[in-house]
Amino acid sequence: MRIDKYLWCTRYYKTRSIATQACQKGHITVNGQQAKPSREVYPTDKITVRRDQIKYLLTVLDVPQSRVGPKLVDIYRKDETPPESFEHLELLRLSKEHYRAQGTGRPTKKDRRDLDEYGNEIEDSDDDE
Repeated sequence: MRIDKYLWCTRYYKTRSIATQACQKGHITVNGQQAKPSREVYPTDKITVRRDQIKYLLTVLDVPQSRVGPKLVDIYRKDETPPESFEHLELLRLSKEHYRAQGTGRPTKKDRRDLDEYGNEIEDSDDDE
């Protein structure tokens, strides 16, 4: 089965054309080599998918005949993505909460103090570990 079709069948991409574009952009590798959309996938292949700033590490267990339901996805792939990847995404999401809304002008003195205080809290929490 083609890699773009496999990623669509296992629900990593909503449409097959989005999976094809990801392959063309170089976001997909199979066994360490960049994959074209037409690359065939076989059981025991290692796939790396870069999506939403997370590198998903997958092992192909079996090839589905067609798109499968969300509950059946684990039959066809083994997800070996480290939990640190998801923690990194959570940190990015939290950091965006402290951004100022566009068009609100320069930060006030109080805003700058709050940002400095927030930065010091992060440094202190890193020292604790």
